[in-house]
Amino acid sequence: MIISASRRTDIPHYYPEWFFNRLREGFVYVRNPVNPLQVSKISLHRNVVDGIVFWTKNPEPVLERLGELEGWHYYFQFTLTGYGKDIEAGIPDKKHTMIPIFQRLSRAIGPERIIWRYDPILLTDKYTPAFHLRAFERIAAALCGYTSSCVISFVDIYARNRKFFSASGVRQLTGDEQLFIAAALAKTAGAFGIQVTACGEAVDLSGCGVARSSCIDKERFRRMTGCTITAQKDKNQREACGCVESIDIGAYHTCPAGCGYCYANDSPGRVADTCRLYDVLAPLLCGKLSEYDILTERKMKSLKDRQMTLADLLPD
Repeated sequence: MIISASRRTDIPHYYPEWFFNRLREGFVYVRNPVNPLQVSKISLHRNVVDGIVFWTKNPEPVLERLGELEGWHYYFQFTLTGYGKDIEAGIPDKKHTMIPIFQRLSRAIGPERIIWRYDPILLTDKYTPAFHLRAFERIAAALCGYTSSCVISFVDIYARNRKFFSASGVRQLTGDEQLFIAAALAKTAGAFGIQVTACGEAVDLSGCGVARSSCIDKERFRRMTGCTITAQKDKNQREACGCVESIDIGAYHTCPAGCGYCYANDSPGRVADTCRLYDVLAPLLCGKLSEYDILTERKMKSLKDRQMTLADLLPD
């Protein structure tokens, strides 16, 4: 099974101590976000965990602890955009802080295990298509040689970010705008040895040089492990999403970053209330079991197929 850590919150930035404690303990509890009284016990033993995907905007807290991941198969999805603090309130300066952190992580684990995410792409009077083209080029130049992959996506409006978007003048892109920006970004990235892909986009961008991709990518893990990963498409994601099945060990309403486009938080107040429950030793992230909770141990198994196939014999 593949572990996602996490689409719901930035575990490498805000909860690294908790995460490494969970690895040492060998299990984690995860609440069902639809039915919070249902709690699953998830094994984190190496014999069932085929790989880990980390999602982060700032992995600096784990840079000195990468040795604790020795022997695990993992890679990072690292979001790095040109937005200012009006959109990404809790993210340090991109040029002087975040780009050097990206470069340090890449030097430590290799460019194939760090994916640059330039997403979500949104438009306002300030953040115009021209702005994105300039910002993207500056970042791509700085990341040349430090990654070979960039995932882009266009903003979606949810109930949880609708109020912020309305107040900030954010709008979704038209189909033509998506095609124009995707083509320009792909051309720019290619000049720096970076391939642009997209995951979860309904618009077909292949004509712009942007292939469909998978953020939770079994082919990437095949290359890491030397084994075919028999995971299926994740039925819990959007139809256009190419990700394979995984188990997310994060929790909603626990990310203090304050990004205006976030779909995982209701409000700063709720995030603050939830974060006060954080205990680095607890099996649950920001919470404890109550007498009303129903705890069930989830059946886990490795999805590695160690039988060699023709794809395993061909060069990547």
